Amino acid sequence: MKIKKILIGTILGIIGIPATLVLILQAGFYALFYYPNRANGTIVSSGTEREYFLYVPPRHDRSTPTPLVISLHGAGAWPAHQREISQWNSVADEHGFIVVYPSGTTVTGSGGGTGVWPKVWLMQPESVLAKDVRFISDLIDKLTADYNIDPARIYADGLSNGASMAFALSCRLSDRIAAVGAVAAAHMLPWSWCNDPRPVPMIAFHGDADPVIPYNGGTSWTAPNLFPSIPSWTENWARRNGCEPNPIESEIEADVTRREYTGCADNAGVVLYTIRGGGHSWPGGKPMPEWWVGPTSRSIEASRQMWAFFREHRLART
Repeated sequence: MKIKKILIGTILGIIGIPATLVLILQAGFYALFYYPNRANGTIVSSGTEREYFLYVPPRHDRSTPTPLVISLHGAGAWPAHQREISQWNSVADEHGFIVVYPSGTTVTGSGGGTGVWPKVWLMQPESVLAKDVRFISDLIDKLTADYNIDPARIYADGLSNGASMAFALSCRLSDRIAAVGAVAAAHMLPWSWCNDPRPVPMIAFHGDADPVIPYNGGTSWTAPNLFPSIPSWTENWARRNGCEPNPIESEIEADVTRREYTGCADNAGVVLYTIRGGGHSWPGGKPMPEWWVGPTSRSIEASRQMWAFFREHRLART
């Protein structure tokens, strides 16, 4: 296992990936081999053609305002990978909402573009992040016009690096995103970066045996930089939302605990599910190689729990 990880890290270094990206690119790099890149839509944003994969349930009725879930892939991956890992499409079929899987920028940071190269949501420089935020905003505009999206029920979630991008959207598009979901979040931005105090509901899932992003913070084999503690990060989000300081703890399954912050401003609740022994994976979703990311929990389905949380939160229009 170590040899495989070292080899891929070396390859990424040789092709010129910045050291700060290697930490998360290695976690998703296998998507190159397991899930070929596929997209069924493009849009020009900030002068660049950007890709996305859109899923519209067969029973969609354009005459009825419909919720939208924006699901963001991890680093080194793309929309097809996120679709398969999260299994959002099956939940959309049951509940009648639309899912879109946007594609990040190329791993070199040279722009959005299309093609076979893996993608990443770059948290820096700010100019590149701003273009990704603009891309998501433009995509919301397009889908709203084409499919009668309910502007009060637009949600964003992501895996790993995609979860970090979902956090960025909560700070830059809090007037459009009603709630956020994060799975195995690779938080790359400091809390000081988010100067938008508007409460945004958030639900998170993280394994306490995640070998890629340490649950209690620190460094991992993926990179030298310091990751924040997931419980502390969640507490910071609760503070942002003006929640009461003492969360409610409960055991959902033998290996799953739930921490809920209540009494939040604008009913913007914050929830963290901790999977004991869980890896860097999507609980209840399609498993990833265990030698790479650790176990995928079957005790809880992140997408279904996320949707139950999302549908309780609509964007308050001001």
